[in-house]
Amino acid sequence: MSEPITVDIWSDIACPWCYIGKRRFERGLESFSSDAGNPPVSVRFHSFELAPDTPIDFEGSEEEFLASYKGMPADQVTQMLDHVARVANETGLDYDFGSVKHTKTLKAHELVHFARAQGREHDVVERLMRAYFVEGRHVGRVGDLADLAGDVGLDRDAAAHALEQGTYAADVEKDKAKAAEYGINGVPFFVFDGQYGVSGAQEPETFNTVLREVVTRRGAQS
Repeated sequence: MSEPITVDIWSDIACPWCYIGKRRFERGLESFSSDAGNPPVSVRFHSFELAPDTPIDFEGSEEEFLASYKGMPADQVTQMLDHVARVANETGLDYDFGSVKHTKTLKAHELVHFARAQGREHDVVERLMRAYFVEGRHVGRVGDLADLAGDVGLDRDAAAHALEQGTYAADVEKDKAKAAEYGINGVPFFVFDGQYGVSGAQEPETFNTVLREVVTRRGAQS
C-alpha cells in the first residue's frame, strides 16, 4: 500500500469558517478517495486559539463579542454573521449564532487531544463544533465538555479528570508552537504531507485537486 498522505489541520472550535472548511475538506477527500488508485489519507487536527483572552463565561451575544473584539459596528457584524450562516447552510450546516455561548476554547482543545489518545479525535472535533455552532452548548467548562465526550462514547469521568488535571495542556501548546513555526496566523489552515499549505475554507474541488497534486509530486520525486 502507498504511504498515506498526511493532512494536518489547524482550527479552532469557535471558528465558523473552520467547521465549513472541515466539511468542504471531507467532501474533497471523499472524491479523492473514491479513486481506488489513490493512496490513503491520514488526517490530524491541531489546536489554535483565535481569541485566547476570551473569558470562559462571556456575558453577551456572539454579535457583542465580535463587535468589541474586532472593533466593528454592530450592523456590520450582523451582516457578516448572516453571510457566514448562509455559506454554512449551503455546506449542510445549520448555524444558530443566536444561541452561541462564546467561551475560551483551551479546554475543548485539550479534550480533542484526550480523544486522540482514545482513537476518537474526529468524532470529538465534529461533536464540539456541532455543539457550539448548531446546538448552543457550552464548550468551555469541564463538566459540559465531559458530557460531550460521553456523547461520542468516551469515558465521561476519565475525560473530566484529564481536563481538570491539564493532562493534555502541553500537547495544545505544542500545536500552537508548530503553528507559529509554520507562520500560521489564521485558521483553518491545512498542511499536506508536511510541505504544502492551504489557507481557508476552500471548495471541495480545491482540496481534491491539492491531494491529487501531492500524488503527482510524489511520483515526480521518486
